[in-house]
Amino acid sequence: MGIFLSSIFGSASIGVYSLVTDQVAIVPPQAPEGIAKRFEEWLKVKVVRTTIGESVLAGVLARANSKGIILPHCAREEEIKVIKSAVDLEVGVMETKRTAYGNLILANDRGAVADLRLNKRDILKIEETLGVEAVPAEIAGLPYVGSLATATNRGILAHPLLKEEERKLLMETLKVPVDVGTVNCGIPYVATGLVGNAHGSVTGFMTTGPELFIIGQALDVVKEYE
Repeated sequence: MGIFLSSIFGSASIGVYSLVTDQVAIVPPQAPEGIAKRFEEWLKVKVVRTTIGESVLAGVLARANSKGIILPHCAREEEIKVIKSAVDLEVGVMETKRTAYGNLILANDRGAVADLRLNKRDILKIEETLGVEAVPAEIAGLPYVGSLATATNRGILAHPLLKEEERKLLMETLKVPVDVGTVNCGIPYVATGLVGNAHGSVTGFMTTGPELFIIGQALDVVKEYE
């Protein structure tokens, strides 16, 4: 278990292109084989190669935990079949105009928080799919909570301007400790450059030593990195 530095398509924004739970990692089909093997080895997951809505932006478009996965309306039937054939997940396709559900939802196996702009029907669909309570919330006074934090079943790393009342809500809902920090040399949109699970985390290659230390504390992983 540790923290590992990596890139996808030469970009340090690995959280934009990948989605990770304790069981599975979704990466683009075009990603090099070495990336898939490293995710499998580092995070102890099954790697699924698929697009979401014919896009490589899996981390932006989808949100998942060990129980289910939320997909946008543009997800194609063949993509859903690839996911279902690889891992036993409840699949919830959101029939709304919104597509970036990875940016709109933050979740682990204990709870979820969602963009305040989502309606009650959307929230209910999220709860049914992920099997957890979903609570409307903000992080740093901003609604797109999924891009502003990375959550695992061991901890949360959130935007450095997280407010105290927001911290309390995250802890009460996702039931893990919360810390604040940045990735990739000062980027506060944590999820763009950090994915993780109970086995470890992978962050963008531009992430600094002090940032790695904070990630290790926040996500409760061994503070070693490659």
